[in-house]
Amino acid sequence: MKTQMNNTELIVIGGSAGSLQVIMEMIKNLDEDMNFPIVLVVHRKAYSTSILPTLLQQFTSMKVIEIEDKTEIQRNEIYIVPADYHLLFENKNTVSLDSSEKMNYSRPSIDVTFKSASETFGENVIGVLLSGANADGVEGLKYIKKNRGKVWIQNPESAEVDYMPRQAIDQVDYDLLIEQKDLAENINRLNKNK
Repeated sequence: MKTQMNNTELIVIGGSAGSLQVIMEMIKNLDEDMNFPIVLVVHRKAYSTSILPTLLQQFTSMKVIEIEDKTEIQRNEIYIVPADYHLLFENKNTVSLDSSEKMNYSRPSIDVTFKSASETFGENVIGVLLSGANADGVEGLKYIKKNRGKVWIQNPESAEVDYMPRQAIDQVDYDLLIEQKDLAENINRLNKNK
C-alpha cells in the first residue's frame, strides 16, 4: 500500500469557551518549522484589547500575528482572527476582515472562516473544532467535508465545554476525534509527511 502524500496547505482551528487551554498546549508542542499556516478563530468579547497574541507568543518561536485586513498569510506562522470581525480568504495568500452581522451570535464566526477556507483551499484544508458553548463551526465543518477537506473534532468527553464538539460529532462526518494532548502531535505528523 502506498503512503498517502499529505497536501495540507492550511489548518484552521475554531474554539470558544474552554478552548484556550487546548490552544496553549498545542502551541507549546508544535514543531518549530511548519509547512503551512495555522489560523485560530476564537470567540472573544468585542472591543477587548487583544493580549492573546502576546500570551501565545510566549510558548512558541513561530510568529503569532493578529490578522489585519489584507494580511498575507505565510507558512510557519500562527494567525489569530481579531475580536468583532469575520475572516475571509481572498485567495491562498491574502485574507480580509468583514464586520457584517454576527453568525451564531458570534463575530468572528467559525462557520464563516471554515466556509471561506474551504472555498479557497478545497481538499487541502483541515478544520479543527474545539471546546465551546454554541453550535458555531458545525455548518462550516460540513462545508469543509463536502469539499473533501479533513475534519477534526475535540472529543466532547474531555472538552471543558462539550456543547460545540458534541453538536459537531452528531452532525458531521469527521476524520479524527482528538484529545487535547494529541492535537500538536497530529499536526506535527502532517508536517513530517509533507
